[in-house]
Amino acid sequence: MTIIPAIDIIGGRCVRLSQGDYTQCKTYSDDPVAVARRFEDAGFTRLHVVDLDGAKSAAVVNLGVLEKICTLTSLSVDFGGGIKSDADLRRVIEAGADYACVGSIAATDPALAERWLDHYGPDRIIIGADTLGGTLRTHGWQQDGGQTVFDLADRFAGRLRHLMCTDISRDGMLTGPATELYRALATRYPRLGIIASGGVGSVDDLRELSTCGVAGVVVGKAIYEGRITLNQLMNI
Repeated sequence: MTIIPAIDIIGGRCVRLSQGDYTQCKTYSDDPVAVARRFEDAGFTRLHVVDLDGAKSAAVVNLGVLEKICTLTSLSVDFGGGIKSDADLRRVIEAGADYACVGSIAATDPALAERWLDHYGPDRIIIGADTLGGTLRTHGWQQDGGQTVFDLADRFAGRLRHLMCTDISRDGMLTGPATELYRALATRYPRLGIIASGGVGSVDDLRELSTCGVAGVVVGKAIYEGRITLNQLMNI
């Protein structure tokens, strides 16, 4: 199970939301690149970057931050938030992202997402499934996607290799991840690399997730709030 530290960006700053609520936003650093370097220095090789401005506005906004992180670190970056067009996806890849995380488009225009998977290959595209109360949420978690994460996975399972699932009700709350949801996904789709996101608040949460068959787990607020140290993460 790969531990993937997270950087969420609003206005060029490193922030975290609680349950996807943009009014519950806490800033942790004005320098996301410095945060990324700290993760790299600690020994991490992966980084999850979310453009929250982009997710809300339906177009990539913080591309400059992505470019700096990719230029000034050797981290393997997956980037999501606001990727809604061919042009935005191309810019994200050209900026240095190793993976593009596509969420809303996968739910609202699956044919386009399938075309991207065919063009860039399944190793470059992550489908992001953000769920609340069993239903997908889109457009920066602001709209009902009209289907479940299992509906989405069924649609793409034949050509997809990476699925990132976020339980919004737990995201940023530090109350524990939706372990049974991730276990169910990993059991139903054994050929998919399931990446769990949302709710991790302790080392015990990570140990429990490691028994679920997930390929990776995103950790964000628990790091920034000092609930888990970088040294602990490296020794899970």
